[in-house]
Amino acid sequence: MSSPSVPVVTDNAYLTLHYRLASLEGEDIVSTFNENPATLQFGQGQLAPFLEACLLGLPEGTHQTFELAPAQAFGERSDELIQRISLATLQENSAMDEQYRIGDLVDFAAPGGGRFAGILRSMDDDGAVFDFNHPLAGQTLKFEVKIIGIL
Repeated sequence: MSSPSVPVVTDNAYLTLHYRLASLEGEDIVSTFNENPATLQFGQGQLAPFLEACLLGLPEGTHQTFELAPAQAFGERSDELIQRISLATLQENSAMDEQYRIGDLVDFAAPGGGRFAGILRSMDDDGAVFDFNHPLAGQTLKFEVKIIGIL
């Protein structure tokens, strides 16, 4: 008599799970462990592709923590993504009377009709310096997952 096989995460699975993304020091970035678990369809962009890659092939019931180097997560920081924007360009992308403060996340129109955002790092009479790196770029992260159910 064979025992029923334990389901594993496949590239089209429906999952119910708890997950936590945290800094290397343990500070939570996002966590479901103190809330209801998440239910999602694998491969639909509900988790970042690099987080989904950690889950592929794991059996139901798994509780595991992964340490993700920057290259495995949101990438290394790039000095090329720190850009000076002219005051005219900033005004073209702003609502009337928009007031910015250092540290603000500012949304810009991309040439192809999309959107991108940068963090305001400094500002003077001629323009502003924005950091377009992902806020978690350059950081080693911990990804903890507890797979509750797989369909």
